[in-house]
Amino acid sequence: MRTLEDVQTWRGRTAVDSNGDKIGKVDEIYLDRQSGEPEWATVSTGLFGHKTTFVPIEGAEDSGDEVRLAYTKDQVKDAPNVDADAALSTEEEQRLYQHYGRGDYDEWDGNTDRTDGLGLADDAGDREGRFARDGQVGHDTSGPTTDEAMTRSEEELRVGTERRESGRARLRKYVVTDEVTKTVPVQREEVRIEREPITDANAGQALDGPAISEEEHEVVLHAEAPVVEKRAVPKERVRLEKDTVTEDETVSDEVRKERIETDADPDRRR
Repeated sequence: MRTLEDVQTWRGRTAVDSNGDKIGKVDEIYLDRQSGEPEWATVSTGLFGHKTTFVPIEGAEDSGDEVRLAYTKDQVKDAPNVDADAALSTEEEQRLYQHYGRGDYDEWDGNTDRTDGLGLADDAGDREGRFARDGQVGHDTSGPTTDEAMTRSEEELRVGTERRESGRARLRKYVVTDEVTKTVPVQREEVRIEREPITDANAGQALDGPAISEEEHEVVLHAEAPVVEKRAVPKERVRLEKDTVTEDETVSDEVRKERIETDADPDRRR
């Protein structure tokens, strides 16, 4: 027989039938008041999980994140409609046993001390039955019961950073024209007349030729002119580098928090 420790983690798991077809979610575990052993599980079924159905725990197995029940989906779907907000009554137990074909129902006449101080059926009148939720002292009215306490939560503002593109930078090369002026010295030849007397040294050259004649003598003159030549000369290398700058930036947002209060009579809380 399974113990409470074996099945207490089944709540919230997906329930599948004996063929592996999904049925719904496991909500609650019901215990035998006398032995304390788990006997029934309630499963939320239907399109939106609004229907709660009792299914025997006997034969159920863990299957990863699922609970595989020993019954088919049709058997669970057609189970008697029983209110899961209180302990099972004797009549409801009988109907469930008959539906699932279990013949081991132990008739309880109401006089045997089947309660274990859980307090679930103290005010239930004729709903006092053999089984009750596993140790819950109350149940949720707005959804499936989880445990005996209500969890209060708060939103916390967590601020981090993420890397995103903020812009782009490019290197672009283009051509401009500048006017450059330079001074360069140039030379030119000019002619001048030199006269020298006839001497014994140059008499031979002077008497060479006719005595009287007409002649022309030509001298070639030279002058330098500026010459411009252009060539591309590498001057420097240019690249882009990135520096990381850290700045403080303030962010703000709204966070929500839950508050818990009770509407119980103040006289009863003393």
